[in-house]
Amino acid sequence: MAFQISPGVNVSEVDLTTIVPSVLSSAGAFAGYFPWGPAQKIIQVPNEIVLSNQFTGGMGPDANSYVQFFTSASFLAYGNNLNIVRTIGANAHNAQANTVGASIQIANKDVYFADGFLQAGAGNTYGAFVSKYAGAMGNSLQVDIFDANSSVAFASNTFTSGGVTRNWNTVVSTYPQTSTQTASNGGANDEFHIVVSDAGGLFTGVKGTILEVWPFVSKAYDAQQNNVSTYYKQYLYDNSQYILAVDPVDYSNTHTTWGQLSANTNFARTSVANTSLALTGGSDDVGTDGNIQTGYQLFQNKEYVDISLVLTGGYDTTVQQYVIDNIANYRGDCVAFLSPPQTSVVNQAGSESANIVTWLGTLARSTSYAVVDSGWKYMYDKYNNTYRWIPLNGDIAGLCAYTDQIRDPWFSPAGLNRGNIKNAIKLAWNPQKSYRDTLYAAGVNPVVSFPGNGIVLFGDKTLQAKPSAFDRINVRRLFIVLEKSIAQAAKYSLFEFNDDFTRAQFVALVTPFLREVQGRRGITDFKVVCDNSNNTAQVIDSNQFVGDIYIKPARSINFIQLNFVAVGTGVDFSTVVGAV
Repeated sequence: MAFQISPGVNVSEVDLTTIVPSVLSSAGAFAGYFPWGPAQKIIQVPNEIVLSNQFTGGMGPDANSYVQFFTSASFLAYGNNLNIVRTIGANAHNAQANTVGASIQIANKDVYFADGFLQAGAGNTYGAFVSKYAGAMGNSLQVDIFDANSSVAFASNTFTSGGVTRNWNTVVSTYPQTSTQTASNGGANDEFHIVVSDAGGLFTGVKGTILEVWPFVSKAYDAQQNNVSTYYKQYLYDNSQYILAVDPVDYSNTHTTWGQLSANTNFARTSVANTSLALTGGSDDVGTDGNIQTGYQLFQNKEYVDISLVLTGGYDTTVQQYVIDNIANYRGDCVAFLSPPQTSVVNQAGSESANIVTWLGTLARSTSYAVVDSGWKYMYDKYNNTYRWIPLNGDIAGLCAYTDQIRDPWFSPAGLNRGNIKNAIKLAWNPQKSYRDTLYAAGVNPVVSFPGNGIVLFGDKTLQAKPSAFDRINVRRLFIVLEKSIAQAAKYSLFEFNDDFTRAQFVALVTPFLREVQGRRGITDFKVVCDNSNNTAQVIDSNQFVGDIYIKPARSINFIQLNFVAVGTGVDFSTVVGAV
């Protein structure tokens, strides 16, 4: 108890209910080029619908992004948690309205905010509006505004987008004037309407489709309604899926009032009530290996993002090596999944096995934090009504996520029970037994098409060349779960005393967790040592704490021997069992 100066009763409580927490073991990670969406930022995606809407504008992948898209979609066919970083090159630009100056790249909303575009500006550098994301898709957008004006002008004015002409009063019920807040503050003419449409049809497939209508937004920086900002820049920043506001709208008129406070401000109106602004200048840039590596680098800090399964799509050896060295091996709590190059297995009849072995020699990596499969699958692209070759590493990582859902991470994802590949019409090649032997010896997991059983992952090796328990996927993933879970629990021992009580508390914390894993067939036996035998005086004096945890991992069956023995009619089975 705490010391007291005078008589009294002191009540305190000590929490000894700490447990080893469950950890996320199914979260995927991928970085790559997509035609739309926030760039250089981790976005969590739960399914293919969100993937398409967020990173293709809902229209599916283009010729530059289909491998990345369907690698991601393949993973999401098994799991529901994929963290994606969209990567772009330096020449990817946002589409701009009435621009008179430099092109611009706003990678994501954080960049927009950090660069101060929410503030009022008097310059005419980039134009009034820009597409929310960089890319040529933004050139399909059109922004129409109707400024505070008379009811007659509102009723008679029209705007045309993608060949479709509409009256303003059929889109917005009434004309904008002065908001109640601005009027009460002595200001005037702050309201206007914004309509965003798909003039080019790239987002909806139908030119002129209205995407968003934002009525009665305000030019006043302090404008609010129901405690929500209606200042047009802030409102678009918070709500629009397609555009951001950068510079004032009308440069032929006095525009310095836009973005000022409402008090006693008569906000300048555009020279005409209705203004149509086509967005142009948006450009794509798929980037380089360096851009992709920069995207993956966002996954490097395990304290910032929790991931377990890293997809590498159809990337070349340079990117694959980077992911192994700087993400999987560096973090030590996730596994990278790799496929051989498309040129090694597609239309390479008879040479596939040799090509893969040659590629592995170029890859030059031995690690238990990487898994390699044998090729590519042929699948249907429903967005473009065609067929695509897609690498299998998204599926193999997905099988691990699926295994987590129906069993546990320490079960093998291979075989007929858990290893069936989805959405595959055929394989680039179907390795027969002799080729499978060659691949498996090299650390490559064959994916095989069996008549009546479909396409199946038929191996569960890691890329570790050294023979040990860690050359199996289930063992590597078992230890990742154990290490992450126990490490999180051990944090609560930091800054406590290294004495018998703390050490006994640690053992009591870890033992039930390991016993549960044992009961769920993850390990066959364990021992936890945390006493003065490993916490010596020298360890204690150096402010350290040591817990040794010994694990006997469960092993997956890779080889089955079935012996059929013929015996005579009069032979008693008890006399021959075990004698053969």
